[in-house]
Amino acid sequence: MDTAWLVAAALAFGVVVGAGVFAIVLAAARRGQRAVEVVNTAVPDGVDQVLDALESAGVVIDPSNNVVKASPGAVSLGMVWNHGLVHPELVKLVDRVRRNGVPITEELHLTRGPFGEASIHLFVRVARLGARYILLLAEDRTESYRLDDVRRDFVANISHELKTPIGAVGLLAEALASASDEPEQVKRFAKRLTKESERLARITQEIIELSRLQATDALAKAELVEIDNVVAVAIDQNRVLADSHKVQLVSGGDAGAEVYGDETLLVVALHNLVSNAIQYSPKGTRVGIGVNCHEGIVEIAVTDQGVGIPDDDQDRVFERFFRTDPARSRNTGGSGLGLSIVKHVVQNHGGDVRVWSQSGHGSTFTIRLPQASHAAAASLGA
Repeated sequence: MDTAWLVAAALAFGVVVGAGVFAIVLAAARRGQRAVEVVNTAVPDGVDQVLDALESAGVVIDPSNNVVKASPGAVSLGMVWNHGLVHPELVKLVDRVRRNGVPITEELHLTRGPFGEASIHLFVRVARLGARYILLLAEDRTESYRLDDVRRDFVANISHELKTPIGAVGLLAEALASASDEPEQVKRFAKRLTKESERLARITQEIIELSRLQATDALAKAELVEIDNVVAVAIDQNRVLADSHKVQLVSGGDAGAEVYGDETLLVVALHNLVSNAIQYSPKGTRVGIGVNCHEGIVEIAVTDQGVGIPDDDQDRVFERFFRTDPARSRNTGGSGLGLSIVKHVVQNHGGDVRVWSQSGHGSTFTIRLPQASHAAAASLGA
């Protein structure tokens, strides 16, 4: 009986102790749960949704410099990788704000991503987000810097291009003055002077046209345009040039095609293609202008039987001031802006322009534009 009583007492004690231990463990577990909730790394309420909707770059950084939340813009710019900030410059800004609590605004020039050689220009704002986090916002200004570079290059190229005709005009004027007693020389210099002044006027006009095309409201008042009229006017404008080069202009294809846009600009684009085709065509050959409509696309193709364009140059022919044959362009008075104008006109109309060429077998430039919908035209009262 004593032994049984001792066993029973031990069991009872074990149950009591076990219950106490279980209670202590449970309490500790509950306290631990509350502790986890206190140090939870989740960003403050609403920040997740804001970053998800943010078009620019936004990043939330915890006290260990881990990225706990990043907007899609931050990821696409290569600012975040492996839960951390890629650029040491950004980390330094975050550390400064964490130390002194004062928001920082700076403009930085950074590499794009951890491995790439491309660069990005960011306007960065860093500030505290609550007691624990740092918020970093960045606006991508890379395109703005690129456009500034383009403008500088454009001005430099224009200056270079204008020097030639302006210098020639000055020299020819001096030659005319010195040859005033020689009628034949005066006629020859006057003819050259007229040619250079026409070239100068052409470059000036093309610069004006290119500036207009780069305006945001270039097609603010788009109208229904009949492609047949565009082709007819462009051919008529180049008739004299074609006759002087003994080149035949031939047109054909689908009639009645319509697009939305600016008829004057479309005429300028097609005129430039036809004029180029004539300039680079041998005497006795033909330049064809064909229109084709299919699957909602209007194609206007200009084909010549000229010298063609080398393969290496075909990707660059639409660049400003680019010439496949600089010497020939000087003789023909070309500015190197014609095809760039074509590209801008077509892009402003929601289309594209393509080139096919083979050395010695001519070239074909094709403008592709969205065909006008008759249902849309009716709804607009066209």
